[in-house]
Amino acid sequence: MIPRAQKSPVSLEICHLAKAIDAIGDRWTLLILRGALFGVRRFDDFQKELGVPRTVLSGRLSKLVDRGILTKSSYKEDGNRARTEYVLSEAGEALRPVFMALTQWGDEWVSDGAPPPISFTHAKSRQKVRPAFVDENGRETAMRDTRVSLRR
Repeated sequence: MIPRAQKSPVSLEICHLAKAIDAIGDRWTLLILRGALFGVRRFDDFQKELGVPRTVLSGRLSKLVDRGILTKSSYKEDGNRARTEYVLSEAGEALRPVFMALTQWGDEWVSDGAPPPISFTHAKSRQKVRPAFVDENGRETAMRDTRVSLRR
């Protein structure tokens, strides 16, 4: 158990976790990223799936593009004008294990016993996979053996 503290050891101004939360931490942004991780790319598709107000969606997509999490790409369907779709950047793809861990947390803690609607498996062996802490040599490290170090 972590001992009680009166404040976090790192100020919000320099905390990278706080910056990450600021970049992606609101409900609509997280749901947009969830959709993007499943392959949703077009404004109208995001809007239909989420039921988010168009102005809110526009703002969140712009923020994700500005932060380098999504990139804009043009597409044109026959007989229609060119439009924009939103594609995950390298930074956006790097969120995949974070969302995978959050999905598996939800399976365990907020599912009310319902079976998971999706699972994660190795492409060849089909064995279940899960996110884990791994040291520099590629060995899995148990949470109990992991410590947080502060730079001074």
